[in-house]
Amino acid sequence: MNQELLRKLPSIDEIMNTQGARRLIEEHDRDVVVDAARVVVDQIRSEVIRGGDTVLSPDAILGRVASYLRAKFSPSLKHAINAAGIILHTGLGRAMLPKAAVDAVNDVIKGYCTLAADLENGQRTTRDVHFSDILCELTGAEAATIANNNAAATMLVLNTLARGKEVIVSRGQLVEIGGAFRMPDVMEQSGAIMREVGTTNKTHLRDYAAAINENTGAILRVHMSNYRIVGFFEEPGIEELTNLAHDHNIPIIDDLGSGALVDLNEFGLESEPMIRDSIRAGVDVACFSGDKLIGGPQCGIMVGKADVIKAIKKNPLSRAMRVGKLEVAALEATLKLFLDREKLYANHPTYKMFSMSVESIENRAIKVVKKISGVSSDIAEISVIDGTTQVGSGSVPAQAIPTKLLSVRPITISASAFAKKLRYYDTPVFARIHQDAVLLDFRTIQPGEDATVAKALVAVASAEL
Repeated sequence: MNQELLRKLPSIDEIMNTQGARRLIEEHDRDVVVDAARVVVDQIRSEVIRGGDTVLSPDAILGRVASYLRAKFSPSLKHAINAAGIILHTGLGRAMLPKAAVDAVNDVIKGYCTLAADLENGQRTTRDVHFSDILCELTGAEAATIANNNAAATMLVLNTLARGKEVIVSRGQLVEIGGAFRMPDVMEQSGAIMREVGTTNKTHLRDYAAAINENTGAILRVHMSNYRIVGFFEEPGIEELTNLAHDHNIPIIDDLGSGALVDLNEFGLESEPMIRDSIRAGVDVACFSGDKLIGGPQCGIMVGKADVIKAIKKNPLSRAMRVGKLEVAALEATLKLFLDREKLYANHPTYKMFSMSVESIENRAIKVVKKISGVSSDIAEISVIDGTTQVGSGSVPAQAIPTKLLSVRPITISASAFAKKLRYYDTPVFARIHQDAVLLDFRTIQPGEDATVAKALVAVASAEL
């Protein structure tokens, strides 16, 4: 039977001589269409051999060829709707850039830009000029520079200050960040030698002091931004560590992780260590992410003493880890919002999401429920329920923000299948699943996206009618 079906499989020439193939050739080069047809025919041949029920007409095959070409030439990186209730969602690009940052990026990609050009004399200069003064004003540091992410920044700092020397760090701070990147591995790759002190839950100042020797290159504090130890826990503050380090003429490095320029207590959240507090304490260099609580592009920011930042910038690794014009433009525009607190809260997506009232979120969810009221109750049970939003990306891990969720409990298919269909909508919608329900959080769905979410829900549910 399979051999008989295989003999009925049209040849590539037969397929290419159809009207449908000629239409595809108008959109694509003939060779591209031929290659696509060969791929599809090979797929069909394999399906037939496996005993699959496959339509073999030229028109059906051309439909698959057209789908193959659409998928091949459509971007895989596209806009998505975050209904998952994680504000800084790593899988969805972490922080949403403010409009000012988007406009700045659009401006510099139109042509040439002043990335590393001095307007005064026309000579080449450093790209740091676009953001270093703002960072110094916001943090109180003497100088600043950036790398392509905070892991790179940490490695660059360690390589510059302590290559071949011991770096003292508490055992309780040997964190693993996303993607299985561990602090001990980062330190090893930097060329520094890790010297663990204390225990998982308790490290005293005397533990650091006892570890100092002639081969000590630095003391490192790593903020535990992606987990919390609750209960019997103690560690010295950054002021104590800084005083100890400087008493022994050793540099102190503060890896702050999320990078707070604003006290999150203002939003009813647990506070994260403030960058300005570390600089005020006298650390030699602090590093943190640009795409977490700052809400800018992916980068690792380093601020601190002028001589230390100068040495970091001279390190050959800094060129390998530097960022491009898009990140520079987005970072400058994002940082400028922090100079005016009123503008920050009004125009920065992350802080707008922090400050949304539960009432306003509920009103939006109810409006969407009304728009999808035509969805049959035989297809799904739909309601608005209480829930929580996570900050995400290792920021404020122990706390959630109250919110309202649109709950869709499918009847004819599983919740995971319904959620998958939402992800395959024209504009992918990412929700979360809990107790056989698909949950959509209107704190992370942007107000202008409500109509699209409603259309996606109707489209997915209608397909099951």
